[in-house]
Amino acid sequence: MPDALRRIIHLDMDAFYASVEQRDNPALRGKPVAVGGSPQSRGVVAASSYEAREFGVRSAMPMARAVRLCPGLLIVRPDFARYRAASQRVMAILRSCTPLVEPLSLDEAYLDVTENLWGEPLATRVARRLKAQIRDELGLTASAGVAPNKFLAKIASGWKKPDGLTVIPPGRVESFLQELPVEALWGVGPVTARKLRALGIQKLVDVREKDEVTLQKAVGSLAASLKRLSWGNDPREVKPDRPWKSISAETTYAVDLEKPDDMKAELRALAHRVAASLQKKNLLARTVTLKLRYADFTTVTRNHTGAAPTRDPAEFAARAVALLDRTDAARRPVRLLGVGAHGLLDEAHTPVHTPSLLDP
Repeated sequence: MPDALRRIIHLDMDAFYASVEQRDNPALRGKPVAVGGSPQSRGVVAASSYEAREFGVRSAMPMARAVRLCPGLLIVRPDFARYRAASQRVMAILRSCTPLVEPLSLDEAYLDVTENLWGEPLATRVARRLKAQIRDELGLTASAGVAPNKFLAKIASGWKKPDGLTVIPPGRVESFLQELPVEALWGVGPVTARKLRALGIQKLVDVREKDEVTLQKAVGSLAASLKRLSWGNDPREVKPDRPWKSISAETTYAVDLEKPDDMKAELRALAHRVAASLQKKNLLARTVTLKLRYADFTTVTRNHTGAAPTRDPAEFAARAVALLDRTDAARRPVRLLGVGAHGLLDEAHTPVHTPSLLDP
């Protein structure tokens, strides 16, 4: 269906984990809150309230730094069972409108409301009704973006957070694109942005002026996608069943690991957790991935793809340990280790159609 005829909503819950905590504990309301681990045990921020964000507290930040930025920060240990329960209620509300709901995580999803169960022809009204229902039934707020495609809807949902609603009708797509920096393009992080700026590309629309050969030299295979998105063109459909990308387990250590034998023991334990999760879900994996973060926060990944899919704990452990030898871990202290399973298949060796999962 042409973009001009599609009505896509991207709905994103506002500071989801922190908002659930503030909803359930009145003492936290209106105060800077961070959900995560202890600053004394190298915890990291999983989510922060908007009051905490005013001090610069952000997700994935070491909690010790968050406390330095915001001395009055209230730290709450995460309760994923409650967050999942709230997420399930949010998704149920979304599916009451349309079966075309594509969850991206616990707190965000795409909806195609071109045709919907409410018989509502205007996507803006659908978004307002969804936001109101979530607020009334769950006591939480969500921001929504309404646009002709996923790319634009995703950007729009973050335009006026929290509790925002931004609509980009087909006739306003070009004027909206003209306002965006190059970082708004999918796949453009700080490193890629520096490469593009070195070519004189400051704004999203500047990508259009560069020939694809020049772009390919700078960003490789990403060039064609950036060129397409710079015109606001995103043909991807909303797909309710997304393939599981990975199952993984990781641990951040209170004290750096310095002995390879200790690291290998930890990797074996993590590998067994991943294998047990695969067993529980009747899945197999082709690829084992090692994630490692050194004491200076440098993060590296290594992976190995086997000839046949497996979930054998011993094989997973052996492959994870072997990957450790492809790092500098023998010479550098390590603060985090993780083991992941990728290339997931069911027992009939058929690619799986379920969402990605990070094992707690």
